Amino acid sequence: MAEVMTVPTQGSLTADGRRRASWLSIAAFLVALVPVPVLARSAPESFADLAQEVIPAVVNISASTTVEVRNRTLPQLPPGTPFEDLFEEFFNRRGGGGGNNDNNESPLRPRRSNSLGSGFVIDSSGIVVTNNHVIGDANDIQVIFADGTRLKAEIIGKDSKIDLAVLRVKPEKPLTAVRFGDSERLRPGDWVMAIGNPFGLGGSVTAGIVSARGRNIDSGPYDNYIQTDASINKGNSGGPLFNMDGEVIGINTAILSPTGGSVGIGFAVPASTAVPVIEQLREFGETRRGWLGVRIQNVDEPTAEALNLGAARGALVAGVDEKGPAKPAGLEVGDVIVRFDNHDVKDSRDLPRIVANTPVGKTVDVVVIRKGQEMNRQVTLGRLEDGERQQQAALKQPPTDSPSVTHQALGLTLSSVTDELRRRYSIKDSIKGVVVTRVDPNSVAADKRIQPGDVVVEVGQEPVSSPADVTRRIEALKRDGRKSALLLVANAQGEVRFVAVSIE
Repeated sequence: MAEVMTVPTQGSLTADGRRRASWLSIAAFLVALVPVPVLARSAPESFADLAQEVIPAVVNISASTTVEVRNRTLPQLPPGTPFEDLFEEFFNRRGGGGGNNDNNESPLRPRRSNSLGSGFVIDSSGIVVTNNHVIGDANDIQVIFADGTRLKAEIIGKDSKIDLAVLRVKPEKPLTAVRFGDSERLRPGDWVMAIGNPFGLGGSVTAGIVSARGRNIDSGPYDNYIQTDASINKGNSGGPLFNMDGEVIGINTAILSPTGGSVGIGFAVPASTAVPVIEQLREFGETRRGWLGVRIQNVDEPTAEALNLGAARGALVAGVDEKGPAKPAGLEVGDVIVRFDNHDVKDSRDLPRIVANTPVGKTVDVVVIRKGQEMNRQVTLGRLEDGERQQQAALKQPPTDSPSVTHQALGLTLSSVTDELRRRYSIKDSIKGVVVTRVDPNSVAADKRIQPGDVVVEVGQEPVSSPADVTRRIEALKRDGRKSALLLVANAQGEVRFVAVSIE
C-alpha cells in the first residue's frame, strides 16, 4: 500500500521544519524583488497571410506628362563635308530633323515623360492615396491594380507640404480598401511591412522594423517622419507602410541613400500627419490649415538662460504678423510659446505642426512665458493659405562696407542710426535701434551670423537707441548674474530674430 504523506500543521512543526519554512519565506521575498524580464515579441513566422490580405488594395501609379518642345536642329556643318549625309540621316531617324520655320526656329512637337510610383485604396468606391511628387503635373494618370486592371484617375486634391495626393477612379465593382492605424502607438523596434512598385517591377513586399520616429529631414515645414529599415526604393513612393494588424501607419515617401537604392534608411509620413490632410483634400479639394501669424525660432540653452526659462523649451516668437490672428490676441515678440491648445510645445518644430492640424476658426488657449512670467492668451486661428498670400517678397542682403567707428560691445562696432547709415545700408525708416557697422570675425556675434547693416533693436528685451544703451543693458545683465544677453536684431528690411550672445 502506498505511503500517504500529510502536511503537518503549524503547531506540529519541528524546529527544523520551522527553520526551513522561515528560509523558504525569505527566499520567496527575495525572488519577488527580482524584476521579471520582458521577453521581446518574436518575429512573425511569415508575412504571407498579411501580405495576401492587403496586396489587392495596393496599386501602381503611372503618371504621364505631355509638353511641347522644339525639335533639335541639324548641326551646321561645312558645305561638302563627307559626314553631312550621315548626320542628316541620323537626326531624321531619331526624330530630330525637320527644317526651320520662317522665324528660323525649330518647330514645336509633343514630348511625353512618364513616372512610376505606388499608392493604395482607402475607400472601396475608388479613392486612392499616393505622393504628390509621383503625379507632379501629370495630365494622364493611370492606376494599375494587382490583377492588371487599369483605370484612369482624376486628381481630387494634392498637398506639396507633406507630399500627398488623393485620386479618384471609377471601378465597375467595389474595390478592396485598407484602413489607417494609430501611428502614435508605434515604437522603435516594431515590425512593419512595405508594399510598392520598386523600379517599376510591380507589387513587391518588404519587411523590417521601425528604426525611429519624429525624424526631421528638412523636406518641409511639418517633417515628422517614421524611419524604417524595410527596403524602400525608387517607385515605392506613395505606397503604404503596414503594421502587423494590416493597418496603414505610414506612407512611404523618401529614402536617404548615396546610391539611389535602399541602404536601410527609408522615411514614411505617419498616418497621424496624413489623415487630417487627406480628409481636407477629400472634402474641399485643398488644404485648410490653421494659422497663428507669428515667426518663430528655436530656444537653445543660451537663449533659455537669457530668458530665465530654466531649460530650453518652447518656440520663441521672433515676429508677429500685423494682419495675423496673434496680433489682436496680444502675443508679442519675445514671448515663448510653451503650450498650444492643450499640447505641449517642446521645441519650435512642434508648433507649426500643432497649429496646422488645428481647425481654422477655432479659439484656442496659448500659454506663453513673457519676461519670466507664465500667462495665457486666447487666439482665434486664421487660415494658413490666406496668410501665405499676404507674405512679402524675399529679403535683400544689405551692403557690407562700414562707416566710421563709434562704439564697441560684444565684438560689434555700433553706431546710432543716422540718415547716412540708413542710405548706406538701405535701412527702412521704421526701424529703430543701434546699427552694426563692423563685426569681429572671431566673436560669438560673428558665429551667430550678425553682420554689418543689422540693427540691434533690443538687449535683454529692453529697447536700445544708442550704443551707450547697449553697454548699460549688458552691465545690468551681468549684475543680475546672467551669462548671455538676448539681442533682438533686425535686418535692413525689418525682419527680426533673437540672438543669444555670451557676455561672460
